[in-house]
Amino acid sequence: MSLTTDSLDRRLAAVLAADIAGYSRLMGIDEEGTLAKLKSVRRALLDPALAAHRGRVVKTTGDGILVEFASAVDAVRSAVEVQRRMADQNAAVPTEQRLEFRIGIHVGDIIFDDNDIFGDGVNIAARLEGIAEPGGVCISDDVQRHIRGKVDATFEDMGPQILKNIAEPVRTWRVRVGGASAAAAVAKHAFTAPASPPALAEKASIAVLPFQNMSGDPEQEYFADGVVEDIITALSRFRSLFVIARNSSFTYKGKSVDIKQVGHELGVRYVLEGSVRKSSGRVRITAQLIEAGSGTHLWADRFDGELRDVFDLQDQVTANVVSIIAPKIQQSEIERTRTKPTDRLDSYDLFLRGIAAYADRSRWGDAELGEWFNKACALDPNYAAAQVMLAYSSLLKQTTRGTPLGAQELAKALQIAGLACALASDDPFVLARAAHMFAYLGHDYDRAETMIEEAISLNSNDAAAWGYRGWISLMCVEPARAIESFEHRLRLSPIDPGRASMWNGISFAHFMLGQYEQGRAAAAKALVIGEDAHTLSALIMNEVGLGRLDEARVIAGRLLKLRPDFRASYARQNFPTRAVEWGDRMVAVLCEAGIPA
Repeated sequence: MSLTTDSLDRRLAAVLAADIAGYSRLMGIDEEGTLAKLKSVRRALLDPALAAHRGRVVKTTGDGILVEFASAVDAVRSAVEVQRRMADQNAAVPTEQRLEFRIGIHVGDIIFDDNDIFGDGVNIAARLEGIAEPGGVCISDDVQRHIRGKVDATFEDMGPQILKNIAEPVRTWRVRVGGASAAAAVAKHAFTAPASPPALAEKASIAVLPFQNMSGDPEQEYFADGVVEDIITALSRFRSLFVIARNSSFTYKGKSVDIKQVGHELGVRYVLEGSVRKSSGRVRITAQLIEAGSGTHLWADRFDGELRDVFDLQDQVTANVVSIIAPKIQQSEIERTRTKPTDRLDSYDLFLRGIAAYADRSRWGDAELGEWFNKACALDPNYAAAQVMLAYSSLLKQTTRGTPLGAQELAKALQIAGLACALASDDPFVLARAAHMFAYLGHDYDRAETMIEEAISLNSNDAAAWGYRGWISLMCVEPARAIESFEHRLRLSPIDPGRASMWNGISFAHFMLGQYEQGRAAAAKALVIGEDAHTLSALIMNEVGLGRLDEARVIAGRLLKLRPDFRASYARQNFPTRAVEWGDRMVAVLCEAGIPA
């Protein structure tokens, strides 16, 4: 039975929303310890403070809590008490291990139903929490008017803020506890400096977070992700921008994020977030640009159109972002980036499904991966990006399975890669992947080197291209150039799920240079992320180089337990080098450690 307007229980209330800043990161470091600390804080500090000020806990959601107060004064006093006590409790805790609440408070009309509360009063409080600093309190202008002169705190006017999914800008205030923000009060007692984040690039830097899929259909996730990937690609073409790679920005997918934390972890000044709705042949893209350091919303807009207009809508988002953070870029340069990958939206849809599968490294050996691109090419044979990914899926089969392709499949893969280059000789996405194929599968090292340099010249923000440049440099026995390339890839994509591969490449490069300690250290960094045959092989080679044969044999035992079918000859097959003697040397070193030939 649906509720009528008359049956709704409405009332004016102060709503407090709180969550833990960086909760996903803390859980990733120590899941059980973080849960135990959170329970302890709630029991000993949060719940008593809320109860003392007559707050009613409506619900808790993992790291979040929603509380209703009859008075705005009570709501803010409880928030200030919580943050002051948390600051004292965190004083002796290393920065990276602290539990820090973000709190947002709003006064408004709410709907009460079945012990839960709904309405704009709740929604705005939740959005204010999202822009609060860790250890801080953010309140709406309505709250500030109610509590002026009644709370032991001062307030800093943040001006009108564009809040996600809230129609009108909301004037907001930052609460200052005892003349300084709660976060600053914690910071002055810090005993341990936080881990060093990536340094900010000299030019404007931006990360594009995964857009929320608003279609109501989980199967449309691939489409929302594809829209974001295209926006990242378009932004990357501007030389005056430093753009974080998709693989790093997408590690935040499905998580409640703290924009300031994202900026800190990725080393960027700006963050773009938004949503995509695809329904009945129409598309709606919403986007908002945020200054990460302050949490200030710089711009927000909504773009509606027919599905066939999706590329134009993406261009509009890109042009708006660029016009704000890189105003010196000429409009003519913006126009030059507007190139449709295909006129066939059905082919584009299949390509996006393939890219979604490609993003999952565990599926690299699946036949389904190549089939998506094969279907896309069947619908549009001139779709260069789909052609090169069809070819590249063959390379992934070899690297994943560890066995060479058959002669016929190898020839076909190289032929398709050549076709893709002919179709799009100025597309860095195509050139970079084809270059890797020509070196790895075709052993055409000169062509590969020329193509990868051209790809990076066309788009110096393409993190994947820098990674391919690293591997091509190794195959060309240019280890110093390889290290430079892998390190640049890590800067463009600092929390990339595939970053272990970059540390592997750096480890192999140091082995080539005879810098075995550095090579051992790089392999150790890869092992922190995960243990696989490539990482263990790199570690074995550097251990043998250091004369630590016993240690190398122990690691070889771990490798064979992980991959009983592994053979030393795989090093030559999966790491083809221009100088054949390097392949022979790697095989000999692995055999010396006890790996069967």
